[in-house]
Amino acid sequence: MNDQPSPDLGETVPDPPRGFMGRVRNYFLTGLVVAGPVAITFYLTWWFVNWVDGFVRPLVPPDYRPETYLPFAIPGSGLVVAFVALTLLGFLTANLIGRTLVDLGERLLGRMPVVRAIYRGLKQVFETLFAGNGSSLRKVGLVEFPSPGMWSIVLISLPPNKEVASRIPSPDEHIAVFLPCAPNPTTGFFFYVPKSKVISVDMSAEEAATLIMSAGVVQPGSDPQKKIAALAATALAAKKASGEPESAFARRRIKAPDKVE
Repeated sequence: MNDQPSPDLGETVPDPPRGFMGRVRNYFLTGLVVAGPVAITFYLTWWFVNWVDGFVRPLVPPDYRPETYLPFAIPGSGLVVAFVALTLLGFLTANLIGRTLVDLGERLLGRMPVVRAIYRGLKQVFETLFAGNGSSLRKVGLVEFPSPGMWSIVLISLPPNKEVASRIPSPDEHIAVFLPCAPNPTTGFFFYVPKSKVISVDMSAEEAATLIMSAGVVQPGSDPQKKIAALAATALAAKKASGEPESAFARRRIKAPDKVE
């Protein structure tokens, strides 16, 4: 049996399955890799737009709603209203009158025992996360957890304040870290760890979240286009093995998947 030439993809391509079902499997996996992320992204975006519309639309008077004058509702109208309202609120807050009203509202909330703690905590979280020059939870590190020899991905936050640092029974400098859980990185563990025990990793927070959500399947720096090309190459190799003709366009894509011709 003659060996089939392996396409130059920069990575090893597995031997193609033989037969009609093998080709169908490769075609299906290629289509799933292409359409799956698009479909899920579209679904999540559509859910977010509808959620914002359902929250904002009842606050808009009926005379100002597009569906009042049109035979159908326009998705995203509530999102546009929320964007304009928040932008206008930020503009008004930037001037003297807006700052005075905000200070008055904060003093009012500061007199409420339970609401005061909730408001101050949420305000600090939002100011930290959405600050343009903020660096907390943007650095990634490794911590030996939950037992020696086992390493976990953590997001590095800020050092503890003087009160907390004085209560930690250790002379070492500590730092706060957040350990996300898989597959939902929005939940996890928060703890202080000696700074010398944290190993910095050259990885963005987005790459770390992807690594955690995929349980290590999607590694940082992997090229999705090469994986798609590898699946297509496997399908084409199986087609060639069965004696079916291949198109010139397919041959060009297999030889140079990263170039646009």
